[in-house]
Amino acid sequence: MDLHQLRCFIAVAEELHFGHAAQRLDMMPSALGRYIRLLEEDLGARLFSRSTRNVALTPTGLLLLDEARLLIAQADSLASRFRQMGRHQATMLKIGAIDSAAAGLIPQLLQAFRKQYPEVEVQIFEDKTLRLLPRLKSGRLDLVFIRPPEKPDRDIEMRFLFNEAIVVAVPDNHPLASRQYLQITDLQDQPLIVPERKSRPHSHDLSINLFAEAGLTAKIAQLADEKQTIINLVAAELGIAIVPQWTSRMPARNVSYIPLQGSPGGAINGLPLSVAWMRDARDPLREKMLDLLISPPSVNV
Repeated sequence: MDLHQLRCFIAVAEELHFGHAAQRLDMMPSALGRYIRLLEEDLGARLFSRSTRNVALTPTGLLLLDEARLLIAQADSLASRFRQMGRHQATMLKIGAIDSAAAGLIPQLLQAFRKQYPEVEVQIFEDKTLRLLPRLKSGRLDLVFIRPPEKPDRDIEMRFLFNEAIVVAVPDNHPLASRQYLQITDLQDQPLIVPERKSRPHSHDLSINLFAEAGLTAKIAQLADEKQTIINLVAAELGIAIVPQWTSRMPARNVSYIPLQGSPGGAINGLPLSVAWMRDARDPLREKMLDLLISPPSVNV
């Protein structure tokens, strides 16, 4: 029995769904299932009763859950204390950021930070929210700039920063390309390119919700994962896409970006960006960067 097996057990016990737990841990369901089987073999007891539709804790699983949570909390606390001891001498800050923050907010924030703390080395890791949060919890990252998750984690402190403006990406020769701005009703019959929900839930839901709020149904023509792929598909005239405004800085031929307007509130507000850190971990370098975010430099996103 090891800590990773216990983390897997806790995730399944809380979700009661192997697929949801695997997504939360950023791992394949098959791999998660192997860890659970190994734990059950180590303990000599079944922890879950499974059917084709339901997952439930056995009495043994219920007994283990509280003990497992306590062990993980103790292990995380121990690791946190030693990291804090090291941070007093540290001169490196490790930041995680989604693509949007890495392109828009981070460059100007880092410029302001280096002016005040030139001796501090800052490492930046760009990835999706669902991969950055586990790295934050494990101590591999000190601060992350992410889309706020659907289920908040009680161990993580999070501060909302702002909503990013959105635009519509269309091919240059598209009938809508000459418009100064668009309404969602202008897009009701247009083939739409949207990201996979499992990897970019906020961006996916934004497109769907914009249509739903207008009483329309999105006409999804293609799913794609990365922003550059989505823009390339737009350039190939396979559809249009609703994307963050910073995407217009990406290299792409034959693509126009048009502001999307609508009534204030709802999905038209854009995509939320938040900063997150471990709640009980003291970190002088992280606090210095957070202080800058209270009065951040002007950022175009």
